[in-house]
Amino acid sequence: MSNVWQHPYVNIFKHFKVEEWKKATKEGDVTTIMDKTLKCTVYRIRGAIPASNYILLPKTSTQSLGLTGRYLYLLFKPTPEKHFVVHLDVATKDCQVIRISFSNLFKEFKSTATWLQFPFVCGATKDSVYDHTSKTAKQDLVGPAPSGVRWTCLMMDLRYTLSIYLNRHYSHLKSIKFCSSLLVKNAFTSDLVCDPGLTFADAKQTGLTLQGFGPMPREMCFPVHSGENWHDLYDYIRFPSDGSKMPFDSIQKGQANPVTAHPPNVNLRRQQTRTVNISKPIKDRVSLIQQIVSPKMLPRHCPPLLTTSLPELCLTNGMSQGMLLTDTKREDELQNEEGAASEISSPGIEIIGGGDHSVHVFAQKDTDITIHRHDSEAEETMATKITGPVSLSAKKVHEHTKLLPDPILKLNRIIGFGGSTTKSALWTKTGVSVVYPCHAVIISMDVATGRQRFFFGHTDKVSALSFNGNSTLLASAQTGNHSMVRIWSYPKGACLTMFKTHAHSVCCLSFSYNGGVLCGVGKDSHGKNMVVLWNTSKVNKGGEVVMIAKAHTDVDIQTMKIAFFDDTRMISCGRGNIRLWRVRSGALRSCPVNLGEYHSQEFTDVAFEEGHCADREPEDRTVYACSKSGHILEIDYKTVIIRNVRRLLPSQPKHSQRREKQTFNTGSGIAINSISISSTFCATGSEDGFLRLWPLDFSSVFLEAEHEGPVNFVSIGSEGLSILAATSTGNLGYLDVSSRKYTTLMRSHVDTILAFSIDGIRRHIATVSLDNTIRVWDLDSMQQLYDFISEDIPSAVSFHPMQPVFACGFSSGMVRVFSIARSTILAEHKQHRGQITGLRFSPNGEYLYSAGSMGALALYSAAEQEHHVIRVLGNVVVRRQGWCPDVLTVSDDSRSLAFVGPTEYIVTVMDACSLDELLRIDVSILDLESTNLDSAVKVCYAPTSVGHLLVSTSSNKILWLDTKSGRLVREVSNVHKQQCTSLSVSDDGQFLITAGEKVVKVWDYNMKHDVNYQVFIGHSEQIQQVNFAPDQLGIVTVGDAVYIWDFLASPAEVQHSKRILSPAKPQSPLKQDTETNWSQKRMSSGMPRQTVPVPISGPSCLDISAISRAGQEDLASLYEERVGSPQRCSTAGPLQDSFLRITLPPSSLRKSLPFKSSIECNNDLEAEDLSEEEKKLTHNTLACPDAYKHFTPRFKTSSLAQQNIITPPTGEEYLKLKAVIGYNGNGRGNMFWNPDTGLFIYTCGCVVVVENLHTGLQKHWLGHYEEISTLAVTHDAQVVASASKNSNGSCSLICIWSIVDGSTRTTISFHKGEVQAMTYSRDDRYLLSAGDYRDLSIALWATSTYQLLATASLSVPIHDLSFNPVSDSKFACAGSGFSFFCLIKQQGKDVELEMHEVTVPEEMGKVEQTALCYSCNSILYTSTNNGKICAWDLDTNRCFMTWDGDEGEIGVLLCRGNRLLSGSNSRRIRLWSVAAVHAMRDQSSETSHRNASVLLEQEMSLDSTVVCAAFDDVLDMGIVGTTAGTLWYINWIENTSIRLISGHKNKVNDVAFSQDETYFATCAEDGSVRVWSAATIELVVQFQVLNQSCLCISWRPAVHPQTHRDSKHIAAGYSDGTLRLFSIRTMEMEMKLHPHQDEITAIQFSVDGQVVLSGGKNGLMAVNSHQTGMTIRLITDHRGAAVTSIQCARKGYNEFGLEGSEVWLASSSDRRVSIWVADWQKGKCELLDWLSFPAPSTEKESDWLPPSLAFFSPSDPGVLLYVGYGMEKEITFYSLHEKQIIKSIALTHWSTCLSICPKGNLVSVGCQERLLKLINPTNGRFQDFICHSDSLHICRFSPSGKQLFTSAYNEILLWDVQGL
Repeated sequence: MSNVWQHPYVNIFKHFKVEEWKKATKEGDVTTIMDKTLKCTVYRIRGAIPASNYILLPKTSTQSLGLTGRYLYLLFKPTPEKHFVVHLDVATKDCQVIRISFSNLFKEFKSTATWLQFPFVCGATKDSVYDHTSKTAKQDLVGPAPSGVRWTCLMMDLRYTLSIYLNRHYSHLKSIKFCSSLLVKNAFTSDLVCDPGLTFADAKQTGLTLQGFGPMPREMCFPVHSGENWHDLYDYIRFPSDGSKMPFDSIQKGQANPVTAHPPNVNLRRQQTRTVNISKPIKDRVSLIQQIVSPKMLPRHCPPLLTTSLPELCLTNGMSQGMLLTDTKREDELQNEEGAASEISSPGIEIIGGGDHSVHVFAQKDTDITIHRHDSEAEETMATKITGPVSLSAKKVHEHTKLLPDPILKLNRIIGFGGSTTKSALWTKTGVSVVYPCHAVIISMDVATGRQRFFFGHTDKVSALSFNGNSTLLASAQTGNHSMVRIWSYPKGACLTMFKTHAHSVCCLSFSYNGGVLCGVGKDSHGKNMVVLWNTSKVNKGGEVVMIAKAHTDVDIQTMKIAFFDDTRMISCGRGNIRLWRVRSGALRSCPVNLGEYHSQEFTDVAFEEGHCADREPEDRTVYACSKSGHILEIDYKTVIIRNVRRLLPSQPKHSQRREKQTFNTGSGIAINSISISSTFCATGSEDGFLRLWPLDFSSVFLEAEHEGPVNFVSIGSEGLSILAATSTGNLGYLDVSSRKYTTLMRSHVDTILAFSIDGIRRHIATVSLDNTIRVWDLDSMQQLYDFISEDIPSAVSFHPMQPVFACGFSSGMVRVFSIARSTILAEHKQHRGQITGLRFSPNGEYLYSAGSMGALALYSAAEQEHHVIRVLGNVVVRRQGWCPDVLTVSDDSRSLAFVGPTEYIVTVMDACSLDELLRIDVSILDLESTNLDSAVKVCYAPTSVGHLLVSTSSNKILWLDTKSGRLVREVSNVHKQQCTSLSVSDDGQFLITAGEKVVKVWDYNMKHDVNYQVFIGHSEQIQQVNFAPDQLGIVTVGDAVYIWDFLASPAEVQHSKRILSPAKPQSPLKQDTETNWSQKRMSSGMPRQTVPVPISGPSCLDISAISRAGQEDLASLYEERVGSPQRCSTAGPLQDSFLRITLPPSSLRKSLPFKSSIECNNDLEAEDLSEEEKKLTHNTLACPDAYKHFTPRFKTSSLAQQNIITPPTGEEYLKLKAVIGYNGNGRGNMFWNPDTGLFIYTCGCVVVVENLHTGLQKHWLGHYEEISTLAVTHDAQVVASASKNSNGSCSLICIWSIVDGSTRTTISFHKGEVQAMTYSRDDRYLLSAGDYRDLSIALWATSTYQLLATASLSVPIHDLSFNPVSDSKFACAGSGFSFFCLIKQQGKDVELEMHEVTVPEEMGKVEQTALCYSCNSILYTSTNNGKICAWDLDTNRCFMTWDGDEGEIGVLLCRGNRLLSGSNSRRIRLWSVAAVHAMRDQSSETSHRNASVLLEQEMSLDSTVVCAAFDDVLDMGIVGTTAGTLWYINWIENTSIRLISGHKNKVNDVAFSQDETYFATCAEDGSVRVWSAATIELVVQFQVLNQSCLCISWRPAVHPQTHRDSKHIAAGYSDGTLRLFSIRTMEMEMKLHPHQDEITAIQFSVDGQVVLSGGKNGLMAVNSHQTGMTIRLITDHRGAAVTSIQCARKGYNEFGLEGSEVWLASSSDRRVSIWVADWQKGKCELLDWLSFPAPSTEKESDWLPPSLAFFSPSDPGVLLYVGYGMEKEITFYSLHEKQIIKSIALTHWSTCLSICPKGNLVSVGCQERLLKLINPTNGRFQDFICHSDSLHICRFSPSGKQLFTSAYNEILLWDVQGL
């Protein structure tokens, strides 16, 4: 319906005729009077009860005003000394009704999911007493209207209010209700901002009318006499308001007029400072290279950043004590930013809709809040046109106006079940998922994977659930006085409607089978049971729920169910009754069953007999009822007569201690709590904890399962094979009848969880609860591992940081230490009289601390198994009752202990080893303006590098205190509405999380944004504790349940922490088993994250844990030693050696063993091949250093093919490598650039790329089989050395290349692990190489013969090395905690290495020396993993100066003259002036400290961690490589950065050519779709979808082949089941469809481009129209197996006997192929053939299986080719005409990918063994190519067949196909 009639405004009273009784409801004392001020008729509403005296528009709740105007204007006047209420019902776009109420009755703002209540602050006559009082008062202004209250014009922004406070999209205004006591003139809606003080002439003259502003309509104006000001006579209130009075979020008069508050502009958003400038196009490569290689200009001196007074070894981190936290204005009050002064004085934020469901929400005026819904994925689609070089400014600018990413948390999983009830859990119709309540959240869990979906919306605990028959509708009810019922669309997870029940404490819901009727049972206001029936048939279509009938009854009702065969019939049971109900003529009537002697029984459940017989009426069936006494009654539903009665009796014990099967007999029975009936058997759940299965005659039990507590609920799945059971102890599980296996889905505490602790090594979490249990859970699977039951309440818990041990404190004052491995108590101490309020292990595992409620503090030795008491202090901790998990805290360097005490006003800091007092801080005197004494509540240490102690106070503040001086550094007020119950700081010191009441807040630790925190809801009770997971990838909160959140901070926001352990101490035997592997097992690797974190992520590209990596490397090397290295055959031997066997017709299939990788086959070789000495050495040295600089190869599961490899003779290759796309950012120092010669070399995978920057042409050196780790180039630029792991695993391989002709001079090998670094001496006589952490050696080679001259073994890993530029016999190495100064001594032919090992200064702690470089003035610069730069005197080998070079680890250093360049994992490169350092070397230490000055000249931020750099002689320009796979050209003079080389960082999932081969596209795991120019291999455009993976892409074919205009579209399938259509022409996303619930695994346009075919992981296929955005058809034939490939081809219209011009096929992972004939114009799609290929069974489910792929033959569409796991390794040719296999070609390896040349004469096959095989299908001749370092998963021919793409992980190679 068009809304044009509503513009420019709608007079509501006039349009809806409020004076007529048919249009409006006027209840109570409502009259019309003449107002003397306005001189017109107004409505007066009086009465003591607002709910009884009101005006309602429209007349009934079923009608709607339908007004869509954004702004609502209300003209009213409150009655003096009285209260009033106004209700607005507003509809959202998802058809939900929200009530917005405001009143001077409300004392504070309140909100629920469906109701917003705002306090109203009344204005007063100017210069009155009330007016003067209100100007100075800050609160308590809400109340009765003052005597001088004036007429008021209230403007409410409805769209803003809904989006900010409830994250909803405003649709229209539904109704208005004015309640006493007030006068009302009128109301109107408009999309204009109307100012009553603005005239029509002024608005037209100033042009405000064109910008959304206008004067008040004449019929709505208040009278103003000549010479008077409107604002002096009346009040104009806008909401949201900028008023400063409390309470916040109140409706009050603001500070400015609307027009003056808004400059006349259309976009009211503050313009952000631009940090990116577009310069010359990147395609102009020639001019760029001329700039690179041309003679260098003199450096332009830039204004330096002066850093003075640098202490030698001190961390400096301070902040102004008077730091101002500026208030944030709302969007409507933002002003344009015209300069720095404007930015400071009027900061603002930009309100952005993120993805599909997230929007910023402001809940307070002074600090903005973002509330997020947890059932949605935050995603964003971006298109970036790559038009030229990008210049990154080095000027520091304000990065964000809000905390990013938004949202920063996403709920991953919840450990919990029940809350209000454990009697409600549901199977879905398919039996795939279980739905159950967890307090106020409804959870849907996939029983196979454990994956959870969440349904949020209830504000109290969920008390009942019910499904309709096909599980499409879900009904839920919440308990409490404000009981609400919600109806959800279960597949979509969206709430369709919600309504009040007119009852409280709803205990039962029942849906009819068709979903048209819903029945609910609750209590009315008199405590009677009330039964209500609702008509829900129109819910799916957006209709309302209408009550059909209701009945009040005194009989007890425990449960009530609607008959599945009749919506009008129900049955209920309760104490002493079983009743049959029926609805007739709108009345609900019941009929009791004559129970006879069983009339006093308490009946607990009823169930209908299942099934249907043709010879019986639907109601002619049996009803089963069970009771607390163990009776089961069989009732004839039709005649209402009891047919049979049975009783469940306890088992009789025998002499053999066996239990007999349960029988029904006389005696004392077992209470039956639940019963469920299927067509073949009955399931009962009883009080004795047993789930029993009976035949329908109840003759005997044929299956039972015992539980830990009473079984409250049982339910048989629709297939009849799975029985769901829930217990009163919080357990939920199911019994599989066929396998007789019981699976526990969820366990739960049954009372409030008080505290938790996480074991970061083993990923366990321990929780303690008021239910007297201690439970240990697996953090990933949510399964309970252990539980301990105690007589007294456990109040605190703490895991040992290294051992499988945890300590627990109890309410009795007892502290017990438990060993998980032994399941025993190691120690037990009682040093406290009251309950334990605090318990912590020190981070180094040396000590344990406990605090008691009576003031005692105890110190224990955790190095001993008995945990002996070292010291006990009395009356030092505050005496406080209650559960306090954060009452004490230990610094992460284990040196300091802080706690609240001895009084609540004092925070004490003690030495953590001796408990000697170091500092006392009185928090009560820190706020000088407050008259109230503030007390400390919680304490928390920030990381040691930050130097802060955080204290939360009783006045809802958080104080940042300096840990050394105790001074106040920062203060934040109004942190939560109530006291903060817990707080925690991330390991990198970037984020703070707090918990208060039921919400979690994530803060920017440094408070540098305009919006410094985000708010997250989900808990229904107070949150007791919150903390970061040890890996910093998640957050855990506990209270009513355990909530595990994903922490989504991007790589730009977060870096992993670097833990500095205290000096080592003698270790006890208890610690020795775990201490050596401590650095290996920690979950934080000390380096920036490379991807947005996701739950349960795989191995990182940059770092793999030392344990898994060591095991995998050892196994691989053992296997490769036995087999030998692969040989590239270049001889032209017999031709039959390069032919594959072709079978015509196919022979009988014989069984073969399933595929198994070489690594897996040789797991048993490790123990027998390693000696004891080698094992010991391996155990001690396999700890990977905590430094990203140390090279770690990307984790690979593939191994290189060792046999059956036939490489083609030179000159006869089918393929020639044309281009390599991307750069390996995982390497270290793997790039070289010579500014004088223009030589540019880098690596990608196992290929060395030499690129001509003038022409863009590449040369490729092939000699490695594994990932290349590093490069070294001689100073004369004639020889290159490249290093990688050897393919046979014996030793690393170093290849020596000639730059002139690209030939391999020789290969050398020595190091057992990877090669970490290499360098040539200044005269190029020597080559020096260093092994990685597994090798610990350096090797010196003579470059004349490349013979090994000398080696040296070191005690620590080496990260970097370099020759002294002055002396060729001297070099230095940087390692873990040491610098090595080395001298080459040569006597004749004997060469020795003399090593001088120097430790870093003690004050720096345990650090890694990560990079080094020489200066020409006898100074060596080194960097560390904590951001320090050290200067060493080469004459004395001492460190004479250090300074803070970066916040993160510095991995790259370059020095030229007096300039130093540093690159780090904070993504920054910095240029330093170090001229003063040279002058300081000979000065005294004190003088150098006083006069030290290091200048930071410039800095740039790049896209990721810096791993290599090459610059000219003056550091003016150079090239820098990052871990994102990007090579940047840097020009410091012009302050520009240009992207030279870019590639994918994550796995590439698909590659596709456009039909005209102008472009090709790639998609990757990171959600990006990149479009490249095929001619220049330059990136044209990138489409990015956040938090999703793009799995497949397809180009739309050209409908008009001559123009190719239609081939500029790409369809992409994503992991969330969405399909997106991107336009290359407009560089935008044109359409988004959601045809699948699971990830899309295959996608293809039809031949005519009219539809898009997509296949999902669950086997569902969809036919989608990209023109209408609709899914035309769903095909379920492949359900249950992932669709692996889809292809379309043309055919004759009547070919194969079916009409249609197109044939298409789909293959799935279950080795099935379906072939279809389609005519999309006529909507036809018919199945032509269905193929199933046999295969032997696999030994294990975890065995890798090759994918099943099928494609049409380009030369004959009637023939398809198939590869997959089967009886043989082969390509199968199947004829659709002959309906049989016509040919097969044997393969040497299983195929992972397949592509057919469009000309039909070549087939490319990729293998797991990194092999690319090119086959001639006619004669079986083939050629093998090995150019990838991992298994091939993509090979694609171009449409012309002249080019071929191959990809392995993120390596993309482009080949020219020759000889076609």
